[in-house]
Amino acid sequence: MAKRAAPREPIVLEPNGGRAYEMGRIRAVFKADCAETQDRYSIAEWWLEANTEGPHAHAHPEDNAFYVLEGTMSILVGDVWHDAREGAFVLVPGGVTHTFENRSNARAGILALVTPGVFEPEMEGIVAWYAKNPAGDAR
Repeated sequence: MAKRAAPREPIVLEPNGGRAYEMGRIRAVFKADCAETQDRYSIAEWWLEANTEGPHAHAHPEDNAFYVLEGTMSILVGDVWHDAREGAFVLVPGGVTHTFENRSNARAGILALVTPGVFEPEMEGIVAWYAKNPAGDAR
Protein backbone atom coordinates (compact mmCIF):
# COMPACT_ATOMS: atom_id res chain seq x y z
CA MET A 1 0.00 0.00 0.00
CA ALA A 2 1.39 3.42 -0.96
CA LYS A 3 2.29 5.80 1.83
CA ARG A 4 0.08 8.90 1.85
CA ALA A 5 1.74 12.29 2.03
CA ALA A 6 0.92 14.50 4.98
CA PRO A 7 -1.86 16.98 4.23
CA ARG A 8 -0.71 20.40 3.10
CA GLU A 9 -1.87 23.60 4.74
CA PRO A 10 -3.61 26.36 2.79
CA ILE A 11 -1.62 29.53 2.20
CA VAL A 12 -3.29 32.94 2.15
CA LEU A 13 -1.04 35.97 1.73
CA GLU A 14 -1.88 39.66 1.66
CA PRO A 15 -0.58 41.73 -1.27
CA ASN A 16 3.23 41.90 -1.09
CA GLY A 17 3.19 38.94 1.32
CA GLY A 18 5.74 36.17 1.23
CA ARG A 19 9.43 35.71 1.93
CA ALA A 20 11.41 38.51 0.26
CA TYR A 21 14.99 38.33 -1.01
CA GLU A 22 16.68 41.62 -1.90
CA MET A 23 19.38 41.59 -4.57
CA GLY A 24 20.02 45.25 -5.27
CA ARG A 25 17.88 46.13 -8.29
CA ILE A 26 16.17 42.72 -8.14
CA ARG A 27 13.64 41.52 -5.56
CA ALA A 28 12.19 38.01 -5.29
CA VAL A 29 9.14 37.27 -3.12
CA PHE A 30 8.43 33.57 -2.58
CA LYS A 31 4.77 32.73 -2.11
CA ALA A 32 5.21 28.94 -1.73
CA ASP A 33 8.09 26.53 -2.16
CA CYS A 34 9.15 22.99 -1.42
CA ALA A 35 8.26 22.99 2.27
CA GLU A 36 4.68 24.10 1.60
CA THR A 37 4.13 22.17 -1.64
CA GLN A 38 5.87 18.88 -0.86
CA ASP A 39 8.35 19.72 -3.64
CA ARG A 40 5.58 19.89 -6.28
CA TYR A 41 6.22 23.51 -7.31
CA SER A 42 7.72 26.84 -6.30
CA ILE A 43 5.99 30.14 -6.98
CA ALA A 44 7.58 33.57 -6.60
CA GLU A 45 7.34 37.12 -7.86
CA TRP A 46 10.49 38.54 -9.42
CA TRP A 47 10.71 42.34 -9.67
CA LEU A 48 13.39 44.12 -11.68
CA GLU A 49 13.96 47.85 -11.63
CA ALA A 50 14.09 49.72 -14.94
CA ASN A 51 16.88 48.67 -17.33
CA THR A 52 18.11 45.80 -15.14
CA GLU A 53 19.66 42.55 -16.29
CA GLY A 54 18.41 39.38 -14.66
CA PRO A 55 20.16 36.10 -13.95
CA HIS A 56 22.69 34.77 -16.43
CA ALA A 57 21.24 32.46 -19.08
CA HIS A 58 20.96 28.96 -17.65
CA ALA A 59 19.13 25.65 -18.02
CA HIS A 60 17.93 23.12 -15.47
CA PRO A 61 15.67 20.05 -15.51
CA GLU A 62 12.67 21.87 -13.98
CA ASP A 63 9.98 23.57 -16.06
CA ASN A 64 9.54 27.35 -15.67
CA ALA A 65 6.30 29.20 -16.32
CA PHE A 66 6.39 33.01 -16.34
CA TYR A 67 3.39 35.34 -16.18
CA VAL A 68 4.09 39.06 -16.55
CA LEU A 69 2.49 40.99 -13.68
CA GLU A 70 3.59 44.50 -14.60
CA GLY A 71 5.52 46.22 -17.35
CA THR A 72 7.43 44.40 -20.07
CA MET A 73 9.94 41.66 -19.28
CA SER A 74 12.34 40.44 -21.96
CA ILE A 75 12.52 36.65 -21.66
CA LEU A 76 15.11 34.49 -23.40
CA VAL A 77 13.84 31.05 -24.45
CA GLY A 78 16.52 29.00 -26.18
CA ASP A 79 18.23 31.58 -28.37
CA VAL A 80 15.18 33.82 -28.98
CA TRP A 81 14.28 36.89 -26.90
CA HIS A 82 10.58 37.66 -26.36
CA ASP A 83 9.37 41.05 -25.11
CA ALA A 84 6.54 39.84 -22.89
CA ARG A 85 4.09 42.56 -21.89
CA GLU A 86 1.81 42.64 -18.86
CA GLY A 87 -0.52 39.64 -19.02
CA ALA A 88 1.79 37.57 -21.26
CA PHE A 89 2.61 33.94 -20.44
CA VAL A 90 5.82 32.07 -21.31
CA LEU A 91 6.45 28.36 -20.66
CA VAL A 92 10.07 27.16 -20.68
CA PRO A 93 10.36 23.35 -20.64
CA GLY A 94 13.09 21.82 -18.51
CA GLY A 95 16.47 21.69 -20.22
CA VAL A 96 15.89 24.83 -22.32
CA THR A 97 18.26 27.77 -21.78
CA HIS A 98 16.44 30.81 -20.42
CA THR A 99 16.70 34.06 -18.48
CA PHE A 100 14.84 37.35 -18.16
CA GLU A 101 15.71 41.03 -17.93
CA ASN A 102 13.94 44.37 -17.87
CA ARG A 103 14.93 46.45 -20.88
CA SER A 104 12.25 49.08 -20.29
CA ASN A 105 12.36 52.41 -18.46
CA ALA A 106 9.88 51.25 -15.80
CA ARG A 107 9.83 48.52 -13.17
CA ALA A 108 8.69 45.09 -14.39
CA GLY A 109 7.53 42.00 -12.54
CA ILE A 110 6.83 38.35 -13.32
CA LEU A 111 5.22 35.52 -11.43
CA ALA A 112 7.49 32.49 -11.83
CA LEU A 113 6.30 28.93 -11.31
CA VAL A 114 8.98 26.22 -11.15
CA THR A 115 8.03 22.55 -11.14
CA PRO A 116 9.08 20.44 -9.42
CA GLY A 117 9.63 23.07 -6.78
CA VAL A 118 12.87 22.83 -4.91
CA PHE A 119 14.12 26.37 -5.61
CA GLU A 120 13.96 28.62 -2.54
CA PRO A 121 16.75 26.73 -0.70
CA GLU A 122 19.10 28.11 -3.41
CA MET A 123 18.22 31.74 -2.61
CA GLU A 124 20.82 32.23 0.12
CA GLY A 125 23.58 31.49 -2.39
CA ILE A 126 21.90 33.59 -5.10
CA VAL A 127 21.59 36.60 -2.76
CA ALA A 128 25.26 36.21 -1.74
CA TRP A 129 26.29 36.04 -5.41
CA TYR A 130 24.38 39.26 -6.23
CA ALA A 131 25.98 40.98 -3.21
CA LYS A 132 29.37 40.41 -4.88
CA ASN A 133 28.12 40.80 -8.47
CA PRO A 134 25.39 43.47 -8.58
CA ALA A 135 22.92 43.32 -11.46
CA GLY A 136 24.02 45.53 -14.32
CA ASP A 137 22.10 47.33 -17.01
CA ALA A 138 19.98 45.34 -19.45
CA ARG A 139 21.04 45.15 -23.10
